[in-house]
Amino acid sequence: MKLTRQIRLAVVLLLAFALSMPAALAQGKQDEQLDYAMIAKIREEGLNRSQVMEHISWLSDVYGPRLTGSPAIKQASQWAQKKFNEWGLVSIHEEEFAFGKGWSLVRFSAHMTEPQVSPLIGYPKSWTPGTAGTINADVVYAPIRTEADFEKFRGKLKGKIVLAQTARQVRMLEGRIVLKMTEDDIKEVGTTPVPAARRGGAAADGDFRAQAGFQNKLRDFLLAEGVAAVFDRGSDGDLSAGGSEMGWQTQRVDGGTIFVQSGGTRDQNAGKVPPSVVLAVEHYNRMIRILEKGVPVKVELNIQAQFHDEATKNGFNLIAEIPGTDLKDEVVMIGAHFDSHHSGTGATDNATGSAAMMEALRILKAVGAKPRRTIRIGLWGGEEQGLLGSRAYAREHFADASTFQSSGQLKPEHEKLSAYFNIDNGTGRIRGVWMQGNLAVKRIFEQWIEPLGDLGVNLLGPRSVSSTDHVAFDSIGLPAFQFIQERLEYNSRTHHSNMDTVDHVQRDDMVQMATVVAVFAYNAAMRNEKLPRKALPTSQRQGRN
Repeated sequence: MKLTRQIRLAVVLLLAFALSMPAALAQGKQDEQLDYAMIAKIREEGLNRSQVMEHISWLSDVYGPRLTGSPAIKQASQWAQKKFNEWGLVSIHEEEFAFGKGWSLVRFSAHMTEPQVSPLIGYPKSWTPGTAGTINADVVYAPIRTEADFEKFRGKLKGKIVLAQTARQVRMLEGRIVLKMTEDDIKEVGTTPVPAARRGGAAADGDFRAQAGFQNKLRDFLLAEGVAAVFDRGSDGDLSAGGSEMGWQTQRVDGGTIFVQSGGTRDQNAGKVPPSVVLAVEHYNRMIRILEKGVPVKVELNIQAQFHDEATKNGFNLIAEIPGTDLKDEVVMIGAHFDSHHSGTGATDNATGSAAMMEALRILKAVGAKPRRTIRIGLWGGEEQGLLGSRAYAREHFADASTFQSSGQLKPEHEKLSAYFNIDNGTGRIRGVWMQGNLAVKRIFEQWIEPLGDLGVNLLGPRSVSSTDHVAFDSIGLPAFQFIQERLEYNSRTHHSNMDTVDHVQRDDMVQMATVVAVFAYNAAMRNEKLPRKALPTSQRQGRN
Protein backbone atom coordinates (compact mmCIF):
# COMPACT_ATOMS: atom_id res chain seq x y z
CA MET A 1 0.00 0.00 0.00
CA LYS A 2 2.85 2.31 0.88
CA LEU A 3 4.52 1.44 -2.42
CA THR A 4 1.29 2.26 -4.24
CA ARG A 5 1.22 5.72 -2.68
CA GLN A 6 4.81 6.26 -3.76
CA ILE A 7 3.96 5.18 -7.30
CA ARG A 8 0.93 7.46 -7.30
CA LEU A 9 3.06 10.34 -6.03
CA ALA A 10 5.65 9.70 -8.74
CA VAL A 11 2.93 9.63 -11.39
CA VAL A 12 1.51 12.88 -10.10
CA LEU A 13 4.94 14.50 -10.14
CA LEU A 14 5.64 13.23 -13.66
CA LEU A 15 2.29 14.52 -14.87
CA ALA A 16 2.90 17.85 -13.22
CA PHE A 17 6.33 18.05 -14.87
CA ALA A 18 4.90 17.08 -18.26
CA LEU A 19 2.12 19.62 -17.97
CA SER A 20 4.58 22.28 -16.97
CA MET A 21 6.81 21.73 -20.00
CA PRO A 22 4.76 23.77 -22.51
CA ALA A 23 4.52 26.59 -19.99
CA ALA A 24 8.26 26.39 -19.35
CA LEU A 25 8.98 26.41 -23.05
CA ALA A 26 6.61 29.30 -23.52
CA GLN A 27 8.29 31.14 -20.67
CA GLY A 28 11.66 30.49 -22.28
CA LYS A 29 10.29 31.83 -25.52
CA GLN A 30 9.23 35.00 -23.71
CA ASP A 31 12.37 35.52 -21.66
CA GLU A 32 12.93 38.88 -23.39
CA GLN A 33 11.29 41.45 -21.13
CA LEU A 34 10.24 43.81 -23.90
CA ASP A 35 8.90 47.24 -23.00
CA TYR A 36 5.88 47.25 -25.29
CA ALA A 37 4.73 50.66 -24.08
CA MET A 38 8.05 52.20 -25.13
CA ILE A 39 8.07 50.25 -28.40
CA ALA A 40 4.64 51.75 -29.13
CA LYS A 41 6.00 55.24 -28.44
CA ILE A 42 8.97 54.64 -30.71
CA ARG A 43 6.69 53.42 -33.49
CA GLU A 44 4.32 56.35 -33.09
CA GLU A 45 7.13 58.94 -33.19
CA GLY A 46 9.07 57.20 -35.93
CA LEU A 47 6.13 56.60 -38.25
CA ASN A 48 4.19 59.83 -37.73
CA ARG A 49 6.83 62.52 -37.17
CA SER A 50 9.78 61.27 -39.15
CA GLN A 51 12.55 63.68 -40.13
CA VAL A 52 14.64 61.09 -41.94
CA MET A 53 14.11 62.47 -45.46
CA GLU A 54 15.21 65.90 -44.31
CA HIS A 55 18.43 64.38 -42.95
CA ILE A 56 19.03 62.63 -46.27
CA SER A 57 18.45 65.80 -48.27
CA TRP A 58 20.95 67.76 -46.20
CA LEU A 59 23.55 65.00 -46.38
CA SER A 60 23.05 64.34 -50.10
CA ASP A 61 21.59 67.41 -51.81
CA VAL A 62 23.53 70.01 -49.84
CA TYR A 63 26.73 68.27 -48.74
CA GLY A 64 27.02 65.41 -51.21
CA PRO A 65 29.16 63.92 -52.49
CA ARG A 66 31.04 63.14 -49.26
CA LEU A 67 34.38 61.76 -50.42
CA THR A 68 36.66 61.04 -47.46
CA GLY A 69 39.34 63.70 -47.20
CA SER A 70 37.25 66.32 -49.04
CA PRO A 71 35.83 69.60 -47.71
CA ALA A 72 32.28 68.34 -48.31
CA ILE A 73 32.44 65.48 -45.82
CA LYS A 74 33.75 67.87 -43.15
CA GLN A 75 30.84 70.20 -43.85
CA ALA A 76 28.43 67.26 -43.55
CA SER A 77 30.00 66.35 -40.21
CA GLN A 78 29.58 69.88 -38.90
CA TRP A 79 25.91 69.82 -39.88
CA ALA A 80 25.37 66.41 -38.23
CA GLN A 81 27.10 67.53 -35.03
CA LYS A 82 24.77 70.52 -34.89
CA LYS A 83 21.76 68.20 -35.14
CA PHE A 84 23.17 65.91 -32.45
CA ASN A 85 23.51 68.93 -30.15
CA GLU A 86 19.93 70.01 -30.88
CA TRP A 87 18.68 66.52 -29.96
CA GLY A 88 20.60 66.45 -26.67
CA LEU A 89 23.16 63.79 -27.53
CA VAL A 90 26.47 63.78 -25.65
CA SER A 91 30.13 62.95 -26.28
CA ILE A 92 29.83 64.37 -29.80
CA HIS A 93 33.23 64.25 -31.46
CA GLU A 94 35.30 63.17 -34.43
CA GLU A 95 37.93 60.46 -34.10
CA GLU A 96 40.58 60.89 -36.76
CA PHE A 97 42.58 58.27 -38.65
CA ALA A 98 45.30 58.50 -41.27
CA PHE A 99 43.84 58.39 -44.77
CA GLY A 100 46.25 60.03 -47.19
CA LYS A 101 45.63 62.84 -49.64
CA GLY A 102 42.06 63.92 -50.15
CA TRP A 103 40.59 64.78 -53.55
CA SER A 104 37.71 66.83 -54.86
CA LEU A 105 36.40 67.77 -58.28
CA VAL A 106 36.29 71.49 -59.07
CA ARG A 107 34.96 71.48 -62.63
CA PHE A 108 34.37 69.09 -65.53
CA SER A 109 33.07 69.32 -69.08
CA ALA A 110 33.51 67.17 -72.17
CA HIS A 111 32.22 67.62 -75.71
CA MET A 112 32.92 65.78 -78.92
CA THR A 113 33.68 68.58 -81.38
CA GLU A 114 34.38 66.53 -84.54
CA PRO A 115 32.87 65.11 -86.67
CA GLN A 116 29.80 66.57 -84.91
CA VAL A 117 29.32 68.57 -81.74
CA SER A 118 27.90 66.40 -78.99
CA PRO A 119 28.00 66.78 -75.18
CA LEU A 120 29.52 63.69 -73.54
CA ILE A 121 28.08 62.09 -70.44
CA GLY A 122 31.00 61.28 -68.20
CA TYR A 123 32.70 61.68 -64.86
CA PRO A 124 36.40 61.86 -63.91
CA LYS A 125 37.80 59.09 -61.74
CA SER A 126 38.71 60.24 -58.24
CA TRP A 127 42.36 60.77 -57.35
CA THR A 128 43.26 61.49 -60.97
CA PRO A 129 44.63 64.90 -61.99
CA GLY A 130 43.05 67.59 -64.10
CA THR A 131 43.94 68.78 -67.56
CA ALA A 132 46.01 71.88 -68.26
CA GLY A 133 42.92 74.00 -68.72
CA THR A 134 40.51 73.32 -71.56
CA ILE A 135 42.10 71.17 -74.26
CA ASN A 136 40.89 70.13 -77.71
CA ALA A 137 42.60 66.85 -78.56
CA ASP A 138 42.44 64.05 -81.10
CA VAL A 139 40.90 60.80 -79.89
CA VAL A 140 42.82 57.57 -80.56
CA TYR A 141 41.50 54.03 -80.32
CA ALA A 142 44.33 51.99 -78.76
CA PRO A 143 43.06 48.67 -77.42
CA ILE A 144 45.96 47.51 -75.24
CA ARG A 145 45.36 44.05 -73.80
CA THR A 146 48.90 42.84 -73.05
CA GLU A 147 52.36 44.31 -72.53
CA ALA A 148 53.21 43.24 -76.07
CA ASP A 149 50.71 45.84 -77.30
CA PHE A 150 52.78 48.65 -75.80
CA GLU A 151 55.15 48.61 -78.75
CA LYS A 152 52.29 49.01 -81.25
CA PHE A 153 51.45 52.40 -79.79
CA ARG A 154 54.75 53.65 -78.41
CA GLY A 155 55.43 57.19 -79.61
CA LYS A 156 51.94 57.55 -81.13
CA LEU A 157 49.83 58.72 -78.19
CA LYS A 158 51.39 61.97 -76.98
CA GLY A 159 48.76 64.66 -76.49
CA LYS A 160 45.96 62.29 -77.52
CA ILE A 161 42.83 61.21 -75.68
CA VAL A 162 43.05 57.43 -75.57
CA LEU A 163 40.29 54.85 -75.78
CA ALA A 164 42.21 51.86 -74.37
CA GLN A 165 39.28 49.46 -74.00
CA THR A 166 37.29 47.67 -76.66
CA ALA A 167 33.66 48.55 -77.31
CA ARG A 168 31.14 46.97 -74.95
CA GLN A 169 27.78 45.54 -75.94
CA VAL A 170 24.78 47.39 -74.56
CA ARG A 171 22.03 44.90 -73.87
CA MET A 172 18.32 45.47 -73.65
CA LEU A 173 17.08 45.65 -70.10
CA GLU A 174 15.52 42.45 -68.89
CA GLY A 175 15.05 40.42 -65.74
CA ARG A 176 15.21 41.85 -62.25
CA ILE A 177 16.24 45.50 -62.40
CA VAL A 178 14.30 46.47 -59.28
CA LEU A 179 14.96 43.89 -56.59
CA LYS A 180 11.99 43.23 -54.37
CA MET A 181 12.24 39.95 -52.50
CA THR A 182 10.23 37.08 -53.95
CA GLU A 183 9.05 33.98 -52.10
CA ASP A 184 12.10 32.13 -53.40
CA ASP A 185 14.38 34.89 -52.10
CA ILE A 186 12.71 34.73 -48.70
CA LYS A 187 13.26 30.98 -48.53
CA GLU A 188 16.89 31.47 -49.58
CA VAL A 189 17.49 33.91 -46.71
CA GLY A 190 16.88 31.12 -44.21
CA THR A 191 19.57 28.87 -45.68
CA THR A 192 23.32 28.71 -45.31
CA PRO A 193 24.88 27.49 -48.55
CA VAL A 194 27.81 25.13 -48.23
CA PRO A 195 30.84 27.11 -49.46
CA ALA A 196 32.13 25.89 -52.79
CA ALA A 197 35.58 24.36 -52.94
CA ARG A 198 38.11 27.00 -53.77
CA ARG A 199 39.28 26.51 -57.32
CA GLY A 200 42.62 27.70 -58.53
CA GLY A 201 44.17 28.43 -55.13
CA ALA A 202 47.44 30.28 -55.38
CA ALA A 203 47.19 30.22 -59.18
CA ALA A 204 43.89 32.12 -59.08
CA ASP A 205 45.38 34.67 -56.69
CA GLY A 206 48.35 34.95 -59.02
CA ASP A 207 46.05 35.63 -61.97
CA PHE A 208 44.32 38.40 -60.04
CA ARG A 209 47.63 39.98 -59.05
CA ALA A 210 48.88 39.67 -62.62
CA GLN A 211 45.81 41.50 -63.92
CA ALA A 212 46.21 44.25 -61.31
CA GLY A 213 49.91 44.46 -62.16
CA PHE A 214 49.14 44.84 -65.85
CA GLN A 215 46.71 47.67 -65.18
CA ASN A 216 49.41 49.47 -63.21
CA LYS A 217 51.90 48.99 -66.05
CA LEU A 218 49.34 50.22 -68.58
CA ARG A 219 48.71 53.32 -66.49
CA ASP A 220 52.46 53.97 -66.21
CA PHE A 221 52.93 53.45 -69.96
CA LEU A 222 50.19 55.93 -70.85
CA LEU A 223 51.58 58.46 -68.39
CA ALA A 224 55.07 58.11 -69.82
CA GLU A 225 53.71 58.50 -73.36
CA GLY A 226 52.25 61.85 -72.37
CA VAL A 227 48.61 61.16 -73.22
CA ALA A 228 46.21 64.06 -72.68
CA ALA A 229 43.61 61.85 -70.99
CA VAL A 230 42.23 58.33 -70.89
CA PHE A 231 38.56 57.50 -71.48
CA ASP A 232 36.97 54.40 -69.95
CA ARG A 233 33.57 52.90 -70.76
CA GLY A 234 32.92 51.32 -67.37
CA SER A 235 32.13 47.79 -66.26
CA ASP A 236 29.54 45.63 -67.93
CA GLY A 237 26.62 43.38 -67.45
CA ASP A 238 25.54 41.21 -64.57
CA LEU A 239 26.69 41.31 -61.01
CA SER A 240 25.45 39.75 -57.83
CA ALA A 241 23.03 42.02 -56.05
CA GLY A 242 23.79 40.44 -52.74
CA GLY A 243 27.49 39.75 -52.84
CA SER A 244 28.09 37.10 -50.24
CA GLU A 245 24.55 37.56 -48.97
CA MET A 246 22.21 36.40 -51.69
CA GLY A 247 22.29 34.67 -55.04
CA TRP A 248 20.21 37.44 -56.64
CA GLN A 249 21.42 38.56 -60.05
CA THR A 250 20.64 41.90 -61.58
CA GLN A 251 21.66 43.72 -64.74
CA ARG A 252 23.30 47.09 -64.42
CA VAL A 253 21.45 49.89 -66.17
CA ASP A 254 23.30 51.80 -68.88
CA GLY A 255 21.44 54.64 -70.62
CA GLY A 256 23.63 57.41 -69.22
CA THR A 257 24.22 55.75 -65.86
CA ILE A 258 27.94 55.72 -65.10
CA PHE A 259 29.58 53.54 -62.46
CA VAL A 260 32.80 55.31 -61.50
CA GLN A 261 35.22 55.02 -58.60
CA SER A 262 38.91 55.79 -58.02
CA GLY A 263 41.65 55.94 -60.63
CA GLY A 264 44.70 56.88 -58.56
CA THR A 265 46.43 56.61 -55.21
CA ARG A 266 46.25 58.69 -52.02
CA ASP A 267 49.94 58.37 -51.11
CA GLN A 268 53.05 60.27 -52.24
CA ASN A 269 52.27 59.16 -55.81
CA ALA A 270 48.87 60.85 -55.82
CA GLY A 271 48.25 62.53 -59.16
CA LYS A 272 50.95 60.59 -61.01
CA VAL A 273 48.44 59.05 -63.42
CA PRO A 274 46.81 60.36 -66.59
CA PRO A 275 43.58 62.32 -66.25
CA SER A 276 40.92 59.59 -66.44
CA VAL A 277 37.23 59.80 -67.29
CA VAL A 278 34.47 57.19 -67.34
CA LEU A 279 32.05 57.87 -70.20
CA ALA A 280 28.58 56.58 -70.79
CA VAL A 281 29.16 53.39 -72.76
CA GLU A 282 26.94 54.59 -75.60
CA HIS A 283 29.16 57.64 -76.14
CA TYR A 284 32.36 55.61 -75.83
CA ASN A 285 31.14 53.04 -78.37
CA ARG A 286 30.07 55.77 -80.79
CA MET A 287 33.58 57.22 -80.93
CA ILE A 288 35.08 53.79 -81.65
CA ARG A 289 32.63 53.20 -84.50
CA ILE A 290 33.50 56.58 -86.02
CA LEU A 291 37.25 55.99 -85.73
CA GLU A 292 36.93 52.54 -87.32
CA LYS A 293 35.44 54.29 -90.38
CA GLY A 294 38.62 56.34 -90.71
CA VAL A 295 36.90 59.54 -89.62
CA PRO A 296 38.83 61.70 -87.09
CA VAL A 297 37.31 62.41 -83.67
CA LYS A 298 38.18 65.42 -81.54
CA VAL A 299 37.08 66.13 -77.97
CA GLU A 300 37.13 69.35 -75.97
CA LEU A 301 37.89 68.44 -72.37
CA ASN A 302 38.25 70.40 -69.15
CA ILE A 303 39.00 68.71 -65.81
CA GLN A 304 39.85 70.69 -62.72
CA ALA A 305 40.66 68.51 -59.71
CA GLN A 306 42.11 69.42 -56.34
CA PHE A 307 44.25 67.30 -54.01
CA HIS A 308 44.14 67.96 -50.27
CA ASP A 309 47.36 67.29 -48.39
CA GLU A 310 47.17 65.42 -45.10
CA ALA A 311 48.53 68.19 -42.85
CA THR A 312 46.50 66.52 -40.11
CA LYS A 313 44.73 63.18 -40.42
CA ASN A 314 42.25 63.42 -43.28
CA GLY A 315 39.99 60.55 -42.20
CA PHE A 316 37.49 60.71 -39.37
CA ASN A 317 34.60 58.88 -37.73
CA LEU A 318 31.75 60.87 -36.19
CA ILE A 319 30.64 59.63 -32.75
CA ALA A 320 27.75 60.62 -30.45
CA GLU A 321 25.79 58.99 -27.61
CA ILE A 322 22.65 58.70 -25.60
CA PRO A 323 24.07 57.96 -22.13
CA GLY A 324 22.91 54.88 -20.30
CA THR A 325 21.68 54.58 -16.71
CA ASP A 326 22.50 51.62 -14.46
CA LEU A 327 24.53 49.84 -17.20
CA LYS A 328 26.01 52.99 -18.73
CA ASP A 329 29.51 51.48 -19.01
CA GLU A 330 28.15 48.93 -21.47
CA VAL A 331 27.46 50.07 -25.03
CA VAL A 332 25.10 49.31 -27.89
CA MET A 333 26.40 50.70 -31.18
CA ILE A 334 24.55 51.53 -34.37
CA GLY A 335 26.33 52.78 -37.46
CA ALA A 336 26.66 53.37 -41.17
CA HIS A 337 29.32 54.75 -43.43
CA PHE A 338 29.23 58.52 -43.81
CA ASP A 339 31.41 58.77 -46.90
CA SER A 340 30.47 58.26 -50.52
CA HIS A 341 31.95 58.15 -53.97
CA HIS A 342 32.02 61.38 -55.93
CA SER A 343 29.97 60.70 -59.05
CA GLY A 344 26.53 61.04 -57.44
CA THR A 345 25.53 62.72 -54.21
CA GLY A 346 25.84 59.59 -52.06
CA ALA A 347 22.11 59.28 -51.38
CA THR A 348 21.49 55.52 -51.34
CA ASP A 349 25.16 54.83 -50.59
CA ASN A 350 25.03 55.77 -47.85
CA ALA A 351 23.14 58.88 -46.75
CA THR A 352 20.21 56.49 -46.30
CA GLY A 353 22.05 54.40 -43.72
CA SER A 354 23.57 57.41 -41.95
CA ALA A 355 20.25 59.25 -41.85
CA ALA A 356 18.38 56.18 -40.57
CA MET A 357 20.84 55.82 -37.70
CA MET A 358 20.66 59.52 -36.91
CA GLU A 359 16.87 59.43 -36.99
CA ALA A 360 16.81 56.39 -34.69
CA LEU A 361 18.62 58.41 -32.02
CA ARG A 362 16.36 61.42 -32.58
CA ILE A 363 13.33 59.17 -32.08
CA LEU A 364 14.71 57.75 -28.84
CA LYS A 365 15.41 61.22 -27.47
CA ALA A 366 12.01 62.50 -28.59
CA VAL A 367 10.12 59.74 -26.72
CA GLY A 368 12.18 60.22 -23.56
CA ALA A 369 13.81 56.80 -23.65
CA LYS A 370 16.20 56.11 -20.76
CA PRO A 371 18.28 53.19 -21.98
CA ARG A 372 20.15 51.14 -19.41
CA ARG A 373 23.17 50.84 -21.68
CA THR A 374 24.73 53.74 -23.56
CA ILE A 375 23.58 53.86 -27.19
CA ARG A 376 26.38 55.13 -29.43
CA ILE A 377 26.30 56.04 -33.11
CA GLY A 378 29.33 55.65 -35.37
CA LEU A 379 29.27 57.33 -38.79
CA TRP A 380 32.32 55.95 -40.56
CA GLY A 381 34.74 57.52 -42.98
CA GLY A 382 36.79 55.70 -45.58
CA GLU A 383 34.41 52.79 -46.05
CA GLU A 384 34.64 53.07 -49.81
CA GLN A 385 38.40 52.63 -49.64
CA GLY A 386 38.26 49.42 -47.58
CA LEU A 387 36.29 49.91 -44.32
CA LEU A 388 39.10 52.17 -43.13
CA GLY A 389 37.13 54.15 -40.57
CA SER A 390 35.35 51.28 -38.82
CA ARG A 391 38.54 49.23 -38.80
CA ALA A 392 40.43 52.15 -37.24
CA TYR A 393 37.73 52.54 -34.58
CA ALA A 394 37.72 48.82 -33.77
CA ARG A 395 41.51 48.80 -33.57
CA GLU A 396 41.56 51.79 -31.23
CA HIS A 397 38.78 50.64 -28.90
CA PHE A 398 38.50 46.84 -29.03
CA ALA A 399 41.36 44.90 -30.61
CA ASP A 400 43.91 45.09 -33.39
CA ALA A 401 42.61 42.78 -36.11
CA SER A 402 46.10 42.43 -37.61
CA THR A 403 47.48 40.82 -34.42
CA PHE A 404 44.24 39.51 -32.92
CA GLN A 405 44.60 35.96 -34.17
CA SER A 406 48.08 35.47 -32.73
CA SER A 407 48.16 37.63 -29.61
CA GLY A 408 44.63 37.27 -28.28
CA GLN A 409 44.97 40.77 -26.83
CA LEU A 410 41.63 42.45 -26.25
CA LYS A 411 41.14 45.97 -24.94
CA PRO A 412 38.82 46.55 -21.94
CA GLU A 413 36.08 48.04 -24.13
CA HIS A 414 35.81 44.73 -25.98
CA GLU A 415 33.99 43.20 -23.03
CA LYS A 416 31.65 46.20 -22.72
CA LEU A 417 30.13 46.16 -26.21
CA SER A 418 26.75 44.44 -26.30
CA ALA A 419 26.12 44.66 -30.06
CA TYR A 420 26.71 46.62 -33.25
CA PHE A 421 24.00 47.08 -35.92
CA ASN A 422 24.80 48.35 -39.44
CA ILE A 423 22.95 49.64 -42.51
CA ASP A 424 24.55 49.83 -45.96
CA ASN A 425 22.30 48.43 -48.68
CA GLY A 426 20.41 51.39 -50.04
CA THR A 427 16.92 52.72 -49.60
CA GLY A 428 14.88 49.49 -49.28
CA ARG A 429 13.02 48.70 -46.09
CA ILE A 430 14.42 46.38 -43.44
CA ARG A 431 13.15 42.82 -43.74
CA GLY A 432 15.16 41.32 -40.90
CA VAL A 433 18.71 40.65 -39.73
CA TRP A 434 21.65 38.61 -40.99
CA MET A 435 22.70 36.77 -37.82
CA GLN A 436 26.33 36.44 -38.93
CA GLY A 437 26.47 32.79 -37.89
CA ASN A 438 25.62 33.76 -34.30
CA LEU A 439 22.80 31.26 -33.78
CA ALA A 440 22.51 32.11 -30.09
CA VAL A 441 20.72 35.36 -30.99
CA LYS A 442 17.99 33.63 -32.97
CA ARG A 443 15.42 33.24 -30.21
CA ILE A 444 16.17 36.75 -28.98
CA PHE A 445 15.68 38.36 -32.37
CA GLU A 446 12.56 36.28 -32.99
CA GLN A 447 10.97 38.06 -30.06
CA TRP A 448 12.28 41.46 -31.09
CA ILE A 449 10.82 41.28 -34.60
CA GLU A 450 7.42 39.99 -33.47
CA PRO A 451 6.02 43.49 -32.73
CA LEU A 452 7.51 44.71 -36.03
CA GLY A 453 5.91 42.08 -38.24
CA ASP A 454 3.28 44.49 -39.52
CA LEU A 455 6.12 46.65 -40.82
CA GLY A 456 7.46 43.76 -42.87
CA VAL A 457 10.23 42.65 -40.49
CA ASN A 458 10.04 38.86 -40.40
CA LEU A 459 13.33 37.38 -41.64
CA LEU A 460 16.36 36.06 -39.79
CA GLY A 461 19.21 34.91 -42.01
CA PRO A 462 21.69 32.56 -40.32
CA ARG A 463 24.65 33.17 -42.62
CA SER A 464 27.56 35.57 -42.35
CA VAL A 465 27.64 38.47 -44.80
CA SER A 466 30.49 40.80 -45.62
CA SER A 467 31.64 43.88 -47.51
CA THR A 468 30.54 46.56 -45.07
CA ASP A 469 31.41 48.04 -41.69
CA HIS A 470 30.00 45.38 -39.36
CA VAL A 471 32.90 43.17 -40.54
CA ALA A 472 35.35 45.32 -38.55
CA PHE A 473 33.53 44.28 -35.37
CA ASP A 474 32.65 40.70 -36.29
CA SER A 475 36.24 39.92 -37.27
CA ILE A 476 37.42 40.51 -33.70
CA GLY A 477 34.70 38.44 -32.04
CA LEU A 478 32.06 41.07 -31.32
CA PRO A 479 28.31 40.60 -31.98
CA ALA A 480 27.84 42.64 -35.16
CA PHE A 481 24.93 42.49 -37.57
CA GLN A 482 23.83 43.86 -40.93
CA PHE A 483 20.12 44.37 -41.51
CA ILE A 484 18.45 42.53 -44.41
CA GLN A 485 17.02 45.07 -46.84
CA GLU A 486 15.08 45.13 -50.07
CA ARG A 487 17.69 46.06 -52.69
CA LEU A 488 15.42 47.92 -55.16
CA GLU A 489 17.67 49.74 -57.70
CA TYR A 490 20.76 49.66 -55.50
CA ASN A 491 23.00 47.41 -57.57
CA SER A 492 21.36 47.92 -60.93
CA ARG A 493 21.41 51.70 -60.99
CA THR A 494 22.45 53.76 -57.94
CA HIS A 495 25.40 51.97 -56.31
CA HIS A 496 28.59 53.99 -57.04
CA SER A 497 26.92 55.77 -59.94
CA ASN A 498 26.01 59.28 -61.06
CA MET A 499 22.37 58.32 -60.40
CA ASP A 500 22.91 57.94 -56.65
CA THR A 501 20.63 60.86 -55.86
CA VAL A 502 17.79 61.65 -53.46
CA ASP A 503 15.22 61.06 -56.21
CA HIS A 504 15.88 57.32 -55.92
CA VAL A 505 15.31 57.24 -52.14
CA GLN A 506 11.97 55.74 -51.06
CA ARG A 507 10.42 57.73 -48.21
CA ASP A 508 8.12 55.05 -46.77
CA ASP A 509 10.97 52.56 -46.61
CA MET A 510 13.26 55.08 -44.90
CA VAL A 511 10.62 55.87 -42.26
CA GLN A 512 10.27 52.15 -41.56
CA MET A 513 14.03 51.66 -41.49
CA ALA A 514 14.74 54.29 -38.84
CA THR A 515 11.86 53.09 -36.67
CA VAL A 516 13.05 49.49 -36.75
CA VAL A 517 16.62 50.52 -35.86
CA ALA A 518 15.35 52.55 -32.91
CA VAL A 519 13.46 49.51 -31.57
CA PHE A 520 16.47 47.22 -31.99
CA ALA A 521 18.83 49.68 -30.31
CA TYR A 522 16.44 50.17 -27.40
CA ASN A 523 15.83 46.44 -26.91
CA ALA A 524 19.58 45.74 -26.90
CA ALA A 525 20.15 48.54 -24.41
CA MET A 526 17.44 47.36 -22.00
CA ARG A 527 17.91 43.59 -21.70
CA ASN A 528 19.53 42.20 -18.54
CA GLU A 529 22.42 40.57 -20.39
CA LYS A 530 24.53 41.67 -23.31
CA LEU A 531 23.80 39.85 -26.55
CA PRO A 532 25.48 36.44 -26.77
CA ARG A 533 28.73 36.13 -28.69
CA LYS A 534 30.16 33.54 -30.98
CA ALA A 535 33.11 31.65 -29.54
CA LEU A 536 36.44 33.37 -29.97
CA PRO A 537 39.06 31.37 -31.84
CA THR A 538 41.18 29.19 -29.56
CA SER A 539 44.20 31.47 -29.61
CA GLN A 540 42.14 34.41 -28.33
CA ARG A 541 40.37 32.41 -25.64
CA GLN A 542 43.74 31.29 -24.31
CA GLY A 543 44.95 34.87 -24.29
CA ARG A 544 42.24 36.02 -21.90
CA ASN A 545 43.26 35.04 -18.39
